[in-house]
Amino acid sequence: MKKLLALLLAVAMVVACVSAMAEAVKMDKLTLQFVPSKDADVIITGTKNLPDLLKAEMLKQGYDIGAIEISVGTSYEATGEAMAAGTMDIGWLPGGTYALFSNEVDVILTATRAGLSNDSTDPKTWNGDANKTTPTDEQVTFYRSLIYATPSAYGKELAAKVNAGEALTWDDLNKANWAVLKTSSSAGYIYPTMWLMDNFEGKKLTDLSNVITLSGYGESFAQAAAESVDVIVCYADGRRDYEAAWTLPTDQKDETGKAGMGRTESIWNELNVIGVTAPIYNDTVSITKANPAVYTPEIIKAMQTALINIIGTDEGKAIFSVYSHTGYAIASDADYDGARKALEAVQ
Repeated sequence: MKKLLALLLAVAMVVACVSAMAEAVKMDKLTLQFVPSKDADVIITGTKNLPDLLKAEMLKQGYDIGAIEISVGTSYEATGEAMAAGTMDIGWLPGGTYALFSNEVDVILTATRAGLSNDSTDPKTWNGDANKTTPTDEQVTFYRSLIYATPSAYGKELAAKVNAGEALTWDDLNKANWAVLKTSSSAGYIYPTMWLMDNFEGKKLTDLSNVITLSGYGESFAQAAAESVDVIVCYADGRRDYEAAWTLPTDQKDETGKAGMGRTESIWNELNVIGVTAPIYNDTVSITKANPAVYTPEIIKAMQTALINIIGTDEGKAIFSVYSHTGYAIASDADYDGARKALEAVQ
């Protein structure tokens, strides 16, 4: 009798599962794209299990997706443009990039991340092994961008001045060779520009004499390690992400796939903070408005639930650690009004 009941229960579960799948809304394909704030191969490797996890979670929410494709944009703007055109459905956009494209895309989630052991606006308190930043248990919805002096000869001069408690002048900064990201990058362009405006009588990155634009932070750290530039800008936990790669031989890679940079000294000693920006609202998960088959209240709700469930697992946390995301919270467009104002200020 017990065996019969067990068999009937198993059959009922199979029937229920088949029935649920039959009732699920079928979608041929869903396209996801990440911005290149890390090296593309690092992002692709780190997120390789996301399609299977997302398909399973979306099925629970009533959507049977045939294929989920992941790619990395060639730039932040390229991802925004692809979403605006409807060729990409879901994108992981920084706040500044979202602000730039918010007429064509809609935010559905804001990332939360572990806070850092240091949130001081005094740059010298970030420098050296003794001040190495570590994550905390506190979940925060913001981060900062830091302006770093590299180990180049002139970068060392800038760092020495800041670490001695002296204020930098505009001439000090204008003599430096800078590397920044494209104009919609919050940490790589917008907030460093605002830092200059606040501290140097309205001057902007565009007023500097020697600035090059790079496609991602991996390039920035590589240029810093090669002493090709004197100043780079990056999110506040950037040195944590590149700590291992910094001192690896150039023919090796760290466990996340980042290429070694061949330095011999600690990144905390060699890459010194010389400026700290105002807080930046966290990255978004956004959805295109250009694809009516995807941009529906039902799919948005399902996607929100699915991604929150995924990042709530150990495997999900490992996947999204590529962006230092530790959780997701439901977001609204109004959350990024500040990012829009910042973007307007620097354009």
